[in-house]
Amino acid sequence: MKPDPTRPIELKKQGQEQFLIRWQDDHVSVYTFRYLRQNCGCAGCKSELTGEKILDPESVPENLKGLKADLVGNYALHFDFSDNHSTGIYPFSILRGLCRCPECV
Repeated sequence: MKPDPTRPIELKKQGQEQFLIRWQDDHVSVYTFRYLRQNCGCAGCKSELTGEKILDPESVPENLKGLKADLVGNYALHFDFSDNHSTGIYPFSILRGLCRCPECV
């Protein structure tokens, strides 16, 4: 069976600065919590009607921390951030698309 590039095999919070995902195809994505917060897809950060960003990415504090990371079923992650934002759900398919490593950009 072919590896699913949107299925994680390892999820690891690296302190309060970064989150690592190793995917089933052995690709590794490392995200800063600030980058994840800047790309939140919740209704307060992204228009449900147009899909346009409402959140100004530059309004996210440079020193933002990731306080908590939890699984949502078998399809997504949920993060609590130090700016008190905690409403976003990050599906694995979206997270894989957010990878900014040299191979993915």
